[in-house]
Amino acid sequence: MTNFLFAYRAPLDFGQGDPAAAEAWGTFFAGLGPHIEDAGNPIFSRGAVGQTGPDTIISGYSVINADSLDEALALAGDCPLIADRGGVEVGEITAMLTPELLRNGASSAAV
Repeated sequence: MTNFLFAYRAPLDFGQGDPAAAEAWGTFFAGLGPHIEDAGNPIFSRGAVGQTGPDTIISGYSVINADSLDEALALAGDCPLIADRGGVEVGEITAMLTPELLRNGASSAAV
């Protein structure tokens, strides 16, 4: 299986701490079940460089496993942020530098 990054994007006026939202997130993560590689964490302090989208802010991340991008997108489709004007960016994680290469001092240009 391949690992995918879920970058959660919340609307600019998104409020933290809503008990109903916490329950919805619990349900979402329960549905991901064995696909979770790293449940991730919320993000509170943030900044950006370049184009990051005008109407949302990054609010957290997870790493999941799936057989394909289509499956990862289907899993992300149940994220509670989608119903609250947010979204999930999904990207395949591609290993550029292995731990062995890093130990041997290889740069990304050498890969």
